[in-house]
Amino acid sequence: MLRQYETVFILTPVLSDIQMKEAVAKFRDMILADEGEIVYEEDWGLKKLAYPIQKKTTGFYHLIGFKANPEFIQKLELQYRRDERVIRYLTFAMDKHAVAYAEKKHGPAKEDAPIPVKEERSAPKPKVPVLDEDIDIDIEMEEED
Repeated sequence: MLRQYETVFILTPVLSDIQMKEAVAKFRDMILADEGEIVYEEDWGLKKLAYPIQKKTTGFYHLIGFKANPEFIQKLELQYRRDERVIRYLTFAMDKHAVAYAEKKHGPAKEDAPIPVKEERSAPKPKVPVLDEDIDIDIEMEEED
């Protein structure tokens, strides 16, 4: 039976953009390879740490909400420990209240999400050019008063 989990991991800030995306893809692919299902995913970007970890004061935060078998979590956390790019991680099982909150916050799952419909906008109306005659009339009217 699949349970819903949420995992946050912090990657070292010395990674290039490509290396960071490779690390995230590794964990995403690992979840999908073990018959898991990714429900939502957020890249929080580079954030300041509350205290230095491995002499680093910032890190790339990434959140993944997923469904997986309970046995899979040990494999995932073992990979976090072995990967030198990960400086901290936290994985927790979500209860029914947390699942409801996450669905409300992140919207429905990808399969259930409605396809957004683009509204057709009418072409902007062309502006009427101001003629020199209009300007002269206003000036003449002010002079007469």
